[in-house]
Amino acid sequence: MTITHRLPQERHIAAFPGPKSAALTERRRKAVSAGVSSLVPVYAADADGGVVVDVDGNSFIDLGAGIAVTSVGASNPAVAAAVTEQSTHFAHTCFTITPYEGYVEVAELLAELTPGDHEKRSALFNSGAEAVENAIKVARLATGRDAVVAFDHAYHGRTNLTMALTAKAMPYKTNFGPFAPEVYRMPMSYPYRDEAGLTGEEAAARVILAIEKQLGADQVAALIIEPIQGEGGFIVPAPGFLPALSAWATANGVVFIADEVQTGFARTGSWFASDDEGIVPDIMTLAKGIAGGLPLAAVVGRAELMDAVHPGGLGGTYGGNPIACAAAIAAIGQMKRYDLAGRARHIEQIVRPRLEALAAETGVIGDVRGRGAMLAIEFVRPGTTEPDADLTRRVAAAALEAGVIILTCGTYGNVIRLLPALVIDDALLLEGIGVLEACVRSHTVRSQRNPS
Repeated sequence: MTITHRLPQERHIAAFPGPKSAALTERRRKAVSAGVSSLVPVYAADADGGVVVDVDGNSFIDLGAGIAVTSVGASNPAVAAAVTEQSTHFAHTCFTITPYEGYVEVAELLAELTPGDHEKRSALFNSGAEAVENAIKVARLATGRDAVVAFDHAYHGRTNLTMALTAKAMPYKTNFGPFAPEVYRMPMSYPYRDEAGLTGEEAAARVILAIEKQLGADQVAALIIEPIQGEGGFIVPAPGFLPALSAWATANGVVFIADEVQTGFARTGSWFASDDEGIVPDIMTLAKGIAGGLPLAAVVGRAELMDAVHPGGLGGTYGGNPIACAAAIAAIGQMKRYDLAGRARHIEQIVRPRLEALAAETGVIGDVRGRGAMLAIEFVRPGTTEPDADLTRRVAAAALEAGVIILTCGTYGNVIRLLPALVIDDALLLEGIGVLEACVRSHTVRSQRNPS
């Protein structure tokens, strides 16, 4: 892969945070809701490839990619050119008023790329949460049923219905209720924390029994699940779990919805994580990496489900915006041209061994997991499986101060997740991993000296 980067791919920290970022923080305090938080106390001025440059000229290695959004780079030249070209013609007409070719072309690409050779239809929206809401609408209308099954550790968004589907209370749900009804939560397959020896098939059987006893299969409209859970901690279910649930759903007329908002578009080493599991969802929800950083989301599903909705039942003023569609077409073209799914597999091959060696060396990492360029380490207190959220926060903060942006996640707040741009240079990626390793080592030694 040869991609020329516009910015130097280097880490450089002069002052953290610098004076311009400090001034912007004060302006923000007076203008932006305190409910909107930011992980990083610096303000971006430029970004390209694997780096983010702030307003003070600091250059950070970015191992978060805007939460798996800028997979093709934050300022990919092909995406930028497509956006510029489209913006010179029209920025908006509203597809539900005056349609345009870009929307149709994106839908055609999604039908080509998503799992299964059945006939498909798509509807485009603005965000992952909006896609999830509409997927549930489709499933309920098409089946005539109400109940929706979601899972422990799930994250599906922050709108009212998606908060009901999301498992973690703080910060996503606390004091925002009441939530949408007829949502039922089932146990996830979490190999690191499940009882020893529990297979994927057995974990699925546990779920199926609970659904059939507590709800009745004939009352369930949809089962929605992330093939690899994102905010919940990058939890990869045991082999066999997802295929068993998918088969049960098919046998009982339940719509199987794969939420691939974070896992989609080459992130896990395939076009979609469902491909890795050998499953063909009835409906998929997509966003994040789809459009190179522009807001776009999609619901892709079996034609008979998507076409069951009456005209006007799906849509929105900005859904499938023409500039975002142009960006998506260009971004998908870059993924194909540079085989970014293969690039994700390469990232795993060079990063996972480093993480596993770090776990063996330090004794504070209970699990290394993930797939492709969606990798995570779960921090625990030495000799136990007790989550260590404090160590996780300190390591992430130290890495940031050293010039590496990394993200935390997990129900217990004890997971560091790695989501680099798929176009990041190997040398820059490994430098970032080296900083992470040094921070873990440093804080592990400090914790052992001061166990309190």
